[in-house]
Amino acid sequence: MLDLTLALTVGVPLAILIYIVRSDRFPEPSGLVLKTFFIGVAIIIPAGFLNSFIVIMENSSGYDLSFLAGFTEEPLKFLAFMLFVFSKTDFDEPMDAIVYGTVISLGFATYENIEYVYLMYGDQSFQIAILRAISAIPLHASCGVIMGYYIGLYAFKGKKIELLKALVIPVFIHALYNFLAGYGGELIFFGYLICVIYFANKLHKEFVYEQQLKISETETKLR
Repeated sequence: MLDLTLALTVGVPLAILIYIVRSDRFPEPSGLVLKTFFIGVAIIIPAGFLNSFIVIMENSSGYDLSFLAGFTEEPLKFLAFMLFVFSKTDFDEPMDAIVYGTVISLGFATYENIEYVYLMYGDQSFQIAILRAISAIPLHASCGVIMGYYIGLYAFKGKKIELLKALVIPVFIHALYNFLAGYGGELIFFGYLICVIYFANKLHKEFVYEQQLKISETETKLR
């Protein structure tokens, strides 16, 4: 049971990560991918600090304020991308933004998963691992894809509004996901999650198709 729990906890996010990385026709340097993953892991520290205030407010107000995590975690992922990845010479085409955006998001999600499964809900670790494998992990991955898609448009198409979308849309998606987890009911919650996954997959396929038409990888950043 322990091995299966571990496979769900760590294996599912890593499997999604490998799928996204391998979907890139022009693979990114493994060293940079690994560093970016651990940047995502490191985000858990400031996110935990900021989210602790949400818990304090929740206890004092009596309301579930977990939706506010979307307003802390997604901006931190966005900052990690803009500060660590954006200026790298290996970030040289739109698809790279999806790859690195998803890697950051899944780095964060993998460590968060370990905390939930083994530290917070140890007596229900297997059940929590299953639940997060079909909900929280796909949500984080989708937000990474969506954020990366719009950063890619901003960097290589020169549209300033896309940078705002890269931040606002994942924040909204994540916040609504957390809200529905508490108040939406299972049908609405999973229906919403399926829509988010579908949207992220559609954006990912758009850049995959663009790559198929390219002769070489490198494009000029317009931002």
